[in-house]
Amino acid sequence: MERNNVAWILMLLLLAVLGVAETADPLTDLENIAGKLVFYQMDGNATYVRDTGDLASDIPTETMFELFDPQKSFSKAKFTYTWDLGNGEVIKGTEPVVRYNYAKSGNYTLRLKVGVNVTEYAPLLTDFYSMDVQVLDAIKNIELKGPSDYEVSQNTSLAFHVDGSPPMWVCWRFLPNCVPDTSGGCTLSMLYENTLRLNHTFTSIGVHCLEITVRNDISKLQTSFSLYVKRASNTHIFFVLSCAAILVATFSFITVIACRPRHFNRSQMAASGNALFLKNQDSEGQSSILFKFSNIEMGEKEPLLLEFGTQYSS
Repeated sequence: MERNNVAWILMLLLLAVLGVAETADPLTDLENIAGKLVFYQMDGNATYVRDTGDLASDIPTETMFELFDPQKSFSKAKFTYTWDLGNGEVIKGTEPVVRYNYAKSGNYTLRLKVGVNVTEYAPLLTDFYSMDVQVLDAIKNIELKGPSDYEVSQNTSLAFHVDGSPPMWVCWRFLPNCVPDTSGGCTLSMLYENTLRLNHTFTSIGVHCLEITVRNDISKLQTSFSLYVKRASNTHIFFVLSCAAILVATFSFITVIACRPRHFNRSQMAASGNALFLKNQDSEGQSSILFKFSNIEMGEKEPLLLEFGTQYSS
């Protein structure tokens, strides 16, 4: 008989414990509420999930508080949300989502205050959630600083401006004559500033392509540049100087020949100066003067006046 009473007592105690468990309200303790903050960003028609806290600046952003309630225990509860974005902006509402955007890059701490009304007459229960947010500038443009034509066999330095937030991973490769490279290999480097500098020596003339891919934690951009490589200017200068030297030498030679003074031989001058003045008288008594030129070489002597016919003296 006593054993039966003990069994009945144990059964009553068990039923009482189960009844208390069923009447207990799970919303009286907010520590049992599980949830997380999820970030979404819309760029055009694309939507990106940013659950790591890295966001792009100046892009429409949505932050949602996702409540973990598989038993639907909080389906009748009323929630209020107070969002502190960390940039001086505070937004209040009854929806578990907030829409905003960070205009500038930087580090922010987003804080969320959740209020829950368990029942109509129950006091308001609150809890807090927070998350550190890193806002980065997306990579939108890569600009070549300097000329687009270069010389062959010269150590060339190329500078590019990248407008994204560092650090950034850069993968680049040169394609001679813009022939595609099926291997897909590139040179990978880390960029800690907004200026990318590359040193390269072109081994052939023509059009070369430079492919660059830049990526940071929230964006990626790939672009290509066409570079014209010409012959070294030193070769042209040497050719022009050589031609100029040849022309100068030719004109100098012609000028010397044309302007050189002429020197005559003394023997020729003496021969041209030997003229004899002769006076001849004909049968009628008239006289005439004759000029006689002789080619007398140097060293020979001949009297200037020769007695020919009648000689007159004054």
